[in-house]
Amino acid sequence: MHTPLLDIAPTDLVDIAVVALLLWGLVVWTRRARMALLGLAFLGVFYHLIAQQFKLQLTTWIFQGFFAALVVVVVVVFQDDLRRLFEQIATFSLRRKAPRPDPSSLGTLTRGLYQLAAKRRGALVVLPGREPIERHFLQHGVPLDAEISEELLDSLFDPGSAGHDGALVMQNNRIKEFGVHLPLSENRDGLKGGGTRHAAALGLAERSDALCLVVSEERGTIGIAARGQLEILDNPDAGKLANRIRSYLQRTGTQVNARRVEWRRWGRRLVEGLLSFALALGAWLIFVPGATAEEAVLQVPVAVENMPEGYALKDVNPPEVEIAVAGPRRAMFLASNADFEVVIDANLVRLGRRTFEVSAQSVRHATGLEIKSIKPDKVKLTVQKARGGAR
Repeated sequence: MHTPLLDIAPTDLVDIAVVALLLWGLVVWTRRARMALLGLAFLGVFYHLIAQQFKLQLTTWIFQGFFAALVVVVVVVFQDDLRRLFEQIATFSLRRKAPRPDPSSLGTLTRGLYQLAAKRRGALVVLPGREPIERHFLQHGVPLDAEISEELLDSLFDPGSAGHDGALVMQNNRIKEFGVHLPLSENRDGLKGGGTRHAAALGLAERSDALCLVVSEERGTIGIAARGQLEILDNPDAGKLANRIRSYLQRTGTQVNARRVEWRRWGRRLVEGLLSFALALGAWLIFVPGATAEEAVLQVPVAVENMPEGYALKDVNPPEVEIAVAGPRRAMFLASNADFEVVIDANLVRLGRRTFEVSAQSVRHATGLEIKSIKPDKVKLTVQKARGGAR
């Protein structure tokens, strides 16, 4: 009885593609919220499989109240992630490009950082990407809007400077402000032994697409924080550091490791895209064509039960009946003739009855389909007594 379920028109493909894109965005967003979402999924499974099945009334009542407020809970818990998601959608739709530093200002910046590292003087510089970063500032710094120079960098990160402990933010190849306080990362393993500056650099890199450059005053090293990862460079000179910064900003790598990371990233995106398309296609099959009402006619065999002791069944006329069923196409697709059985209760044979009516209550099935009609609506049994003739 399986009816064709996959009948996709071009407009349906567009519909599926849009939903798949939205699901892909949700999958990407849940990378950082995966553990929390897994916790919510566990609560949902516990509620459905345990609380409801075993009729735990108090537990069920509490879970019902919790899931009723789940939307508010999600907004509160993931408000920063949701805001970033909408900001990414806005920047994508507005075709906002990541700023590219001028070669001269980039050279000045890298030489200045190299000199600070040689002096073991801590520093933190932020190069914004496409996404706005101001909302992540715990405290704004001192506006400057000055052209960058090695002398100015040395002065701003002097231990006696008011902005020594904060971050310097560049915009349009100029120093926008300094002394900015950034959120700290809680990923202690990702800090690789770094201190507060490294935690601030990684914290902003986890929350945005900004590139953060950090100089360690304890070790005299230079680190790059981008896309939620912190890399400590091994003894770079100013030229190599400029190349690394340029490659990060262009989101391409010049080394084999960077290529491997990029290939892994694209592989992960492909898997996520295929998963999103499969989920969108499944949802479309269930809710669009699967919800269309259909009817079908089945030939269902007749089974006889509860034959009284001392009687034997010789014949059933007719041995099959025609049943018309109706319901959603998805239920029709999953059902088969074997899922239906017409059952006659022969207990009244002992009182002389041989003809039995067949109604919807006589049809056993668990398909969710509705019985519309049955033809014929009566079945005649031919039986005989164990010690007698046919009746």
